[in-house]
Amino acid sequence: MSRENQRNPRGGGFGPRGGHGPLAMTLEKPKDFKGTLKRLLIYLKPFSVGIIIVLALTVTSTVFNILAPKIMGKAITRIFQGVMAKMIHLPNAHIDFAYVGKILLTLIIMYLLSALFNYLQQYIMVGITQKTVRRMREEVMEKLTKVPLKFYDSRSHGDILSRVTNDIDNISNTLQQSLIQVVSAVITIVGVIIMMLTISPWLTLVTIATLPLSIFSTAFIAKRSQKYFKQQWTTLGKLNGHVEEMYGGHIIVKSYNYEEKSIKKFKNLNEELYQSSWKAQFMSGIIMPLMNFIGNLGYIIISVVGGVFVTKRMIEIGDIQAFIQYSRQFTQPIVQVASIFNLLQSTIASAERVFEVLDEEEEIPDKPDALELTHTDGNVKFEHVYFSYRKDKKLIEDLNIGVQSGQTIAIVGPTGAGKTTLVNLLMRFYEIQGGRITIDGLDIRDIKRYNLRKLFGMVLQDTWLFNGTIRENIAYGKDDASFEEIVKASKAAHAHHFIMTLPDGYDTVINEEATNISQGEKQLITIARAFLADPDILILDEATSNVDTLTEIYIQKAMHDIMKGRTNFVIAHRLSTIKNADTILVMNEGQIIEKGTHDELIRKGGFYADLYKSQFLGAMVDA
Repeated sequence: MSRENQRNPRGGGFGPRGGHGPLAMTLEKPKDFKGTLKRLLIYLKPFSVGIIIVLALTVTSTVFNILAPKIMGKAITRIFQGVMAKMIHLPNAHIDFAYVGKILLTLIIMYLLSALFNYLQQYIMVGITQKTVRRMREEVMEKLTKVPLKFYDSRSHGDILSRVTNDIDNISNTLQQSLIQVVSAVITIVGVIIMMLTISPWLTLVTIATLPLSIFSTAFIAKRSQKYFKQQWTTLGKLNGHVEEMYGGHIIVKSYNYEEKSIKKFKNLNEELYQSSWKAQFMSGIIMPLMNFIGNLGYIIISVVGGVFVTKRMIEIGDIQAFIQYSRQFTQPIVQVASIFNLLQSTIASAERVFEVLDEEEEIPDKPDALELTHTDGNVKFEHVYFSYRKDKKLIEDLNIGVQSGQTIAIVGPTGAGKTTLVNLLMRFYEIQGGRITIDGLDIRDIKRYNLRKLFGMVLQDTWLFNGTIRENIAYGKDDASFEEIVKASKAAHAHHFIMTLPDGYDTVINEEATNISQGEKQLITIARAFLADPDILILDEATSNVDTLTEIYIQKAMHDIMKGRTNFVIAHRLSTIKNADTILVMNEGQIIEKGTHDELIRKGGFYADLYKSQFLGAMVDA
């Protein structure tokens, strides 16, 4: 489980899935319970008929279970009467086994039907639940493909993943279990009270009198154990985070002789987890023995009072046996309803988190008459472009850039100057708020978004490889690529040699974290991917930052070849990589403050010259 998920657990206390007692403790409550519940029920609307059938089966099954004790009581009464008649030697005294046999047959049929109805309602409800959450997952995944880049920039990946997996699983489990349980519990409570009243109103009052004591005791303990469960989950998150960090960076840990400190911190966290866990488990474990103790008190009172009633012939002995069974059934569904309600709070909170994703603002849809381009010459213009991530802080204002086909444009400047923002705007990851950007004279907003992005090839500073073979990773941007094309692209990116040294060559599987190859090798694979895609416009964002100097020289030569005949945008911090660019744009605070070739900017002696000197000449530059 990811660290984010450990630090934001779903649940964490008592409940049907927690296994710590009869009450479910929730760590998160919904903001709009009623509104979210209504919206969640809309997902169940297409399955109304199935849900009605499930409810009918649940009610019928529960009714059979409620009626069974009283029917069984009749058999016990008849057996008791026969035995007593024999003991006092009444004429024709005998046990009516025919009557008892009919009762037993009736009970067998009722229990079999109850089991069958339980199976059917579970089978139907599982289908309804899984279809519901499948639709929900599909909607969330479709939504995630439509939201703008700022959605991902403003949220942690762990939080998004938690909404797609943990929260929807929470909804699934609750829909599958709780709907049936709450109906069964309510019917059981009502039915048991009615049956107890038909047997003895006085004994019913005795049973109900113990109820407030059960509820108060349970609530009292549950309230105090909640803080320990919160502490347990928080500490568990810290412990897992520590273990993940230590094993993920075990080379650094060993290099700096941090083992003893790491073990000491682990022991401290482990001790803290032990203390909070045993307190939480102990407190929650008290509830069931306490409930049993209170139930046994009621059982003793019912047995004594019932025995008196039997001697006075106010009640049959079989009814006492039935009443004891009903008293046992009485408190469980009440506590179960309380547990389900608490669990429902957590589920609605999960639903809110899922609906927050579904309600996110989507990317501006393509115009109905948007164009699709098969090729572009690569003439790019920024005309009076205005853009800001925040309304209260300007970033790019009245930006004008003209790039001719086949030119290489380098963009340099300090961190936060707006270099990567230009690329985001060019590919419509973010929409401009003023002016326009054109490619070959066409406004990029008049081109279909997927088609626009297909015109570009990107190599980023942060490499991204997926769990798969090297061949599959290189061919990511071109599904129909042949093996010969993949090898050719790899040779052009100077990746072929190291790939062939791997155990399985191009069929070597890159693991999920891509830790079985070096950072430089990852970068070479992503560069080979760009070579293979052969885009009309190429974007290089610090593409050679993670390779050694010699490899960088080879890549520069290869890139010189791939850049021919296409427009290239190169974002660079290492100014040695862009000395041969046709034009260098120097940005600061969203503005182009200098423009020209490398030699022109050096002669000018301005901002770029200072950057260059600070990197290569070791000069002291006044900030």
